[in-house]
Formats: sequence, structure tokens, C-alpha cells
Amino acid sequence: MTILDSILEANKRFVRPGAFPPLPKSPQKQLAIFTCMDTRLVDFLEPAMGIKRGDAKVLKNAGNTIVDPNGGVIRSLVVSIFTLGVEEIFVIGHRDCGMAGLDDEKLKQKMITRGIDPQAIDDLVPDLATWIGAFADPVSNVENVVSIIRNSPLIPKDVPVHGLIFCPNDGHLEMVVRGY
Repeated sequence: MTILDSILEANKRFVRPGAFPPLPKSPQKQLAIFTCMDTRLVDFLEPAMGIKRGDAKVLKNAGNTIVDPNGGVIRSLVVSIFTLGVEEIFVIGHRDCGMAGLDDEKLKQKMITRGIDPQAIDDLVPDLATWIGAFADPVSNVENVVSIIRNSPLIPKDVPVHGLIFCPNDGHLEMVVRGY
């Protein structure tokens, strides 16, 4: 059975007509969470924050980094604020993040080994380390991302931008930046 087949089978078992009441598109707690795509956070971060389905807008990418200060993360936050009622933003990094200390040369070699043309890499992302969003330390990354969001001319100054670090082992949160 392929991964796709197992997903579709699981979905058939999951879906029960009428079991899930419709929810509004706007988050019930008027907050957006920008965090990492790490699999250890799935079904763990939100419950650790007291967040349930429908409570928050959750944005994820590798390392919860912003490599383009006017790109997709800011775009999604602007939509969340101005069309969906988000009033606070939480940037949440985590301990033991794979993006901390990522070796861009090893990554490039793995890409080439899997058939990516080296010239395409050089042409499209001449600075692979910057493009991929690698960083040295999750705490300083959270501080940097909070600063980028806070200083974006597209984010209203009355929207608090908080920074936290999450532990993927026991679920505790540490305050890095209190956005009020």
C-alpha cells in the first residue's frame, strides 16, 4: 500500500457525516501562530497552548524563518489581520530545530544527487544558506523574526508580536519577546 493509499483509507475511517460542526473562517481566539514545520509539533504545540480546532490561524515553514520580508509569511499575516480578525501574532520557534546550523553545502550536494541541476541551484538561489533560512540559534531566530514582523510597514503597530520557544520533548513554552 502506498502512502497515498493509506492516507485515503484513513480519511474514509475518519469522515463521519455531521460529526464535525462547521466553524467560521475567522479564528475564535483572534491569534495567528507562526511556527516551524517540525513533525514533533503536530498535535502537540496547539494543545500545549490551549488551542483547539478553529481557535487560531497557524502558519508553518522550515525553521519559522522569514527570508523575504514582503513574502508569503507577511502576506498571510496581513490577510489574517485585515480579513480574519487576528489581533495578536505568536512567533514560536523550538529547541533542537533542524534549521539551526543547517549545512547548505551538504544540502546542495543532496539536491544534486537527487537530480537537481547544479546550474539551476546557482541561478535560482545563488545564496542557498540565506534562501533556505538557516540560522545558528533558535532563540536569536525568534528574536529576528519578531523584529521583521514588528517592523513591517504592512503590519499595524497595535498588533502585538510575541516570541516564544517551545520544547518538543515536554511541551513547555519559554518567553523570548513579550509583544505588548
